[in-house]
Amino acid sequence: MGNQLTSNAEALRLFFTEDIYLVPESNSIAKTEVPIAAVLTTADPNVVAIQRSKTEFKYLGKNQKNILILVNDQENEVSTQQGRELLRKLVKAIGLTANDFALVNYSAYTSDDYEALHTFFKCRLMIAFGVDTTMLNLPAQPMHQLVDYAEAKLLFAKNLHDLDVDPASKKVLWTSLQQLNL
Repeated sequence: MGNQLTSNAEALRLFFTEDIYLVPESNSIAKTEVPIAAVLTTADPNVVAIQRSKTEFKYLGKNQKNILILVNDQENEVSTQQGRELLRKLVKAIGLTANDFALVNYSAYTSDDYEALHTFFKCRLMIAFGVDTTMLNLPAQPMHQLVDYAEAKLLFAKNLHDLDVDPASKKVLWTSLQQLNL
């Protein structure tokens, strides 16, 4: 087996998911470069904390109402033409504009979970199309149903393109969306 040491920041993030504290054994602190994340010094000059860096998400919209819409499409920026049209109709039907929400294609951020998304977007409502609860490290939730979770309401639905050709699922989703007070 070869050398297993690495200083690659992306590889180290997979192993270090919580804050790490380095406490020197002597009073002298050796100068070392930390290739991952930001280095924060605490009140004690002998303690240095390494904190996991936060993802900067690329999104459409302005998120003024703290509503996060996730799609999951590896081939398109948002979805197919039919999926985009369905999303446009749904958003318009519940009275939202592009200023109100943030639209993120989750396929570019599969290593990020609900906590990272919630922290970044401060979402009070998250509608996920084609994103499974397990992908976000959340407990199982019913499909096309509005549920309360911690500080937000969540709604998980089929991928937009698949939803467009499934009238029964669209009907259940629409019933749930009508319960929103935006």
